[in-house]
Amino acid sequence: MKKFLYAVGLSGTTLLAQAQVKPFQQNDRVIFVGNSITEAGAYVSYIYLYYMTHFPGKKLVILNGGIGGDKASDIYRRLEYDILAKKPTVLVLTFGMNDTGYYEFNGSDAAKTAAERIAASRASYQQIEQRLLQLPKLQKIMMSSPPYDETAKFTGNLFPGKQKAMLEIIRFQEEAARKNSWPFTDLFRPMRTLNEQLQQKDSSFTIIGPDRIHPGNAGHLVMASLFLKSQGLSGKPVAAVSINAGNGKLVQAENCTVSQLAASGDKVSFNYLAASLPFPMDTVARVWGNNQKQSDALNWIPFTEDFNREMLQVEGLSSGDYTLQIDGHTVGKWSAAALAAGINLAALPETPQQKQAASIMQLNLRRAEIESRLRRYYWVQGNFFDKKKLLLQDDAAALDSIRTYAKTDGMLRFHEENYETARYKALRTAWLQEIDTIIKLIYTINKPALHKIAIVKI
Repeated sequence: MKKFLYAVGLSGTTLLAQAQVKPFQQNDRVIFVGNSITEAGAYVSYIYLYYMTHFPGKKLVILNGGIGGDKASDIYRRLEYDILAKKPTVLVLTFGMNDTGYYEFNGSDAAKTAAERIAASRASYQQIEQRLLQLPKLQKIMMSSPPYDETAKFTGNLFPGKQKAMLEIIRFQEEAARKNSWPFTDLFRPMRTLNEQLQQKDSSFTIIGPDRIHPGNAGHLVMASLFLKSQGLSGKPVAAVSINAGNGKLVQAENCTVSQLAASGDKVSFNYLAASLPFPMDTVARVWGNNQKQSDALNWIPFTEDFNREMLQVEGLSSGDYTLQIDGHTVGKWSAAALAAGINLAALPETPQQKQAASIMQLNLRRAEIESRLRRYYWVQGNFFDKKKLLLQDDAAALDSIRTYAKTDGMLRFHEENYETARYKALRTAWLQEIDTIIKLIYTINKPALHKIAIVKI
């Protein structure tokens, strides 16, 4: 585990020379702008879920601005009507996976083609940069792409040299961020290092996925953890309580309040109100074509230690075993020695705090599902209608056009049905209202509740 801790910690080496990525604040409107990895949206939702649970009193909005297949040039073309039209206060910009190309790396002129694509990406980025510099009130954050997995030992989608080309784009991203005093978050290098370390035990392993490009839910949690770490949020506990049962004293109450403490050698009880909720962990694979579950990442990175510690420590108990009860319900059994060492309530599935957080996770998943319909609508606008001079027309001619071309274009056919309904502005407005309703509900039910905790000798 130590080497994995080190690998993830590498993200800080790049940040030393860059402006600090500030934590998001109440009322921020944050948009993550990128390609299909961002459009898939899991890492964006995990970052949002962390803020929903850890800062329940700081309401903010985090938006998905990803479109599959996008390069820097595509992002520039949709910057006004898709991104800035949403009136963000914080913009996180990431690109590079598609910019460097794919099958070109298997050609005889791969080096020349890569250099041309890198130069084109830089030129398109500079157009984006010039527009963003006209918006001094907009906070800008540059973020690298996660890596293309060039080292996993399995067949398919292998493009030798793609990692090297992506690093060239990352270097000019870092250079631009430093020049403009914009923060920069590096996902590429720490994820590549972690991936290569895990491949030392299993050469066919990948933290990305079977196509080497699109991370599954576990890879997205690694991405989210690196971004949160770049914001300085690592190591901040959900809560921490330490009690000495021998003298009945409260030793520590971090990010929580403890009241009505009663303690003896074989029983402790108190009222407990945390300022945060635990981060709920999903155990379902939700990225198409990738069987990773979010919880798989707990085997790769110290997410629990960094972001999900709700610690309860009780020293001075007489030897023996004890039940832990919350609001009269038993949630587990531990020895006096284990309680003295400390237990992590966030790791227990049956606490009322965990159940409350799980309900927020489900609502957040629903919010993201509705948002994905809007992203598919903008995919059609950017990848098809913009090139056909039909941008945002959404009329009968546009519908006829997509139906015609979808007969021979698989990706367009995938988006056709969603577009048939999303083209109606009234329906898109209804979806946005539903998202707003869910967010309001989340920020109503995400406030930690007062719980009665008892530790009783068996």
